[in-house]
Amino acid sequence: MIRIGVIGDIGSGKSYVAKNFGYPVFNADQEVSNLYKKNRKIFRSLNKLIPKYIVSFPIDKREISNAILANQINLKKIVEVVHKEIRKKMKLFLNKNKKRKIIILDIPLLLENKINNKKDILVYVEAKKSKIKKRLKNRINFNSKLFNKFKKIQLPIDYKKNKAHFVIKNDFTKKSVKIGVNKILNQIVK
Repeated sequence: MIRIGVIGDIGSGKSYVAKNFGYPVFNADQEVSNLYKKNRKIFRSLNKLIPKYIVSFPIDKREISNAILANQINLKKIVEVVHKEIRKKMKLFLNKNKKRKIIILDIPLLLENKINNKKDILVYVEAKKSKIKKRLKNRINFNSKLFNKFKKIQLPIDYKKNKAHFVIKNDFTKKSVKIGVNKILNQIVK
């Protein structure tokens, strides 16, 4: 099985690029969202650790945001609880798709949390900062303070780009992404 990890800056279009490969995608952001909505065990754990912020089930993302904005330690607590479960979900995904030729890992902190394997093919999604900012500001729940907190826990963009085996330039058109994805697939699927 070939594992392709899609990495890049916040808002660069990693999930869109991941979907365009046409293979099973493990989308960590979606999995986290599902945990907040459906997993009572996660709720109980977070409620125990930060009861002032996590008060009701399903967990409202605003509760998570408020906890993170109030205290950097809260972010560490949330990550500790959530990432254990995400790793389990990823393991299930990998087992379910073990006979597949290729799988895609769309995990924002893939390198930061050392989730990648040495054999993983890393694809860096590059986009202009101005386009990223415009896209982020158009998101319904965009919060610049929260954005800055998440930027602080990410590895530098140049480091990620240098670690990547391939770079896809995303100008947020289907054509540019498809061309980039096809070039990569043509090189790795021979």
